[in-house]
Amino acid sequence: MSSKLFSTIQIKSITFKNRIAISPMCQYSAEDGFANDWHLVHLGSRASGGAALIIQEATAVSPEGRISRGDLGLWKDEHIEKLQSVNRFIVSQNAIPGIQLAHAGRKASVSEPWNGNKKLDETNEGWDPVAPSAVPFHSNEKAPIALDKTGIQKVISDFKSATKRALKAGFKAVEIHAAHGYLLHEFLSPLSNFRTDEYGESFENRIRLLLEVLEAVQSEWPANLPLFIRISATDWADGGWNIEESVQLSQLLKEKGVDLIDVSSGGLVTNQQIPLGPNYQVPFAERIKKEAGILTGAVGLITEATQAEEIVATGKSDLVLFARESLRDPNLALNFAKELGVDVPWPIQYQRAKIK
Repeated sequence: MSSKLFSTIQIKSITFKNRIAISPMCQYSAEDGFANDWHLVHLGSRASGGAALIIQEATAVSPEGRISRGDLGLWKDEHIEKLQSVNRFIVSQNAIPGIQLAHAGRKASVSEPWNGNKKLDETNEGWDPVAPSAVPFHSNEKAPIALDKTGIQKVISDFKSATKRALKAGFKAVEIHAAHGYLLHEFLSPLSNFRTDEYGESFENRIRLLLEVLEAVQSEWPANLPLFIRISATDWADGGWNIEESVQLSQLLKEKGVDLIDVSSGGLVTNQQIPLGPNYQVPFAERIKKEAGILTGAVGLITEATQAEEIVATGKSDLVLFARESLRDPNLALNFAKELGVDVPWPIQYQRAKIK
């Protein structure tokens, strides 16, 4: 049968062999920002598993921009070499290596999930997080440092430098992380941004840093390679960032040369009320695609082949990104193809196991 999920899509100079992408998923397994063999196997197995696009986990543009000590980083040239090795393998599997560049903002300096996800301070190898305003994520935490103008310029410069390194490392798509309550999202939302300068209050001011980061990234990223931005379409909280603002922002981002909006939601405040269920975030991707006229990626409790096929076939989004389901099944794309009756190439080393 024909399948929209397994049709190609051209974005700038890159042809993606299908509409399946692997979402950036933190592995908390780096040391001083360096990738290792875990990242090679984790990312590489999803490439050999048939997905078109493999997006590396939130990769910190500075040491203080890490969520945890185990986050990958691109704040120094020494980080590049291992990532080149990982990306060579991804490309060898006819997949596209992508990277999500990130700054954790006030949600930085916590222990790994299996160590309790606890806030760390200087007594246990933590550091002082920065944010738009001195307001912590959890009310019982020490307040982050509100960024001054010098600090904001450093953030912009760090994204620029990391982009330059990402290109050297062989990535073919870059995503700016402006979702899930991390630094750029913190500037977007009035629930975390209480500034009264040119970076606060009005919509135009709250999106200013994201636009400045975008411009810095574009100054290093080739115009013919895909550039995505991940946003939280809503904070799921009264008075927060909302879908109307997301549509307005997406229209601006399209005008400025962004190719695709990776549409997630939430993560900014602890009192969010999220109605979890299959496809619960897909309507946001659909609305942004239709009203902003930009390509979108859909995420959120998408676990089945027919479900993903319907999302793309009915024009709700252009890509479907998988996170937890791809952790459960590295060969998700190959298995989805079989379920949908689509014949796709398998790695030659595995062809003897392919069921016709």
